[in-house]
Amino acid sequence: MRAALANGMNFWNGGEFYGPPEYNSMVLLEQYFSKYPEDAHKVVLSIKGAAKPGTLAPDGSPENIRRSMDTILQQLGGRKKLDVFECARRDPNVPLAETFGVLQKEYIDTGKLGGISLSEVRAETIHEAVKVAKIVAVEVELSLWSTDVLDSGVADACAQYDIPLVAYSPIGRGMLTGQIRRVEDVPDGFARHVPRFQPGNFEINLQLVDQVEKLAKRKGCTTAQLAISWTRNLSRRPGRPTIIPIPGATTAERVSENAKEIDLTDDELDEIDGILAKFEVSGARYPEHVPVDT
Repeated sequence: MRAALANGMNFWNGGEFYGPPEYNSMVLLEQYFSKYPEDAHKVVLSIKGAAKPGTLAPDGSPENIRRSMDTILQQLGGRKKLDVFECARRDPNVPLAETFGVLQKEYIDTGKLGGISLSEVRAETIHEAVKVAKIVAVEVELSLWSTDVLDSGVADACAQYDIPLVAYSPIGRGMLTGQIRRVEDVPDGFARHVPRFQPGNFEINLQLVDQVEKLAKRKGCTTAQLAISWTRNLSRRPGRPTIIPIPGATTAERVSENAKEIDLTDDELDEIDGILAKFEVSGARYPEHVPVDT
């Protein structure tokens, strides 16, 4: 975390349910800002919540929004203001106006929250949401092997309303680092359940990694640096929104590696477009039971 700030990476993203309640994002953040209180104002903190406890099903009801927000704020212990809150998925059973109304009146207007973000949404949800609240960010998956939002209208909607697009998993849950060469190399955890990492799909997707590795060698950078910088460089293209990649890392060394920006020329971006146009990623982004594009 200290290395992230030292490298200018100050948009921090976590979740109420990232880890068990006794050791989740907020517990780590409270400990960090307790040790480094001078860093609190340097960080833009975005936290996901509004999942039904125990099931992680979307629950945007007023009762659950209050439970989620109050839990997050309590765990932060006043060490850091919550700049951005996002429901991890849209609850199809609760109107956006009802969910956002609680956030606006009870938290934003009272100074407890900075703004509202959307997470894993389709374009229609963005168009609907901006009519009932100010949306400060849209977090969706975007990487060299997850380009759906560039064609589905999501990126277009973000550009239309001047909303930053926060690109999660810009290195494909580790696949685009080039460090995963066999199914057995996939780290224990959620990625093990993702269809793209399953035998049959994995071997096909590795072909894309091989092509990205060749480009990275030519640029004199790591495969991860190229993948992350590709998402950032997309912002230069006409009609694209500001894109903020949020790669995860478990060591200070990896954070520093991910922070290095690689400039890609228009010709190089066109070359990558050509590669992606000829390659079809095998397998879905999530297991069937996980809601996506909500």
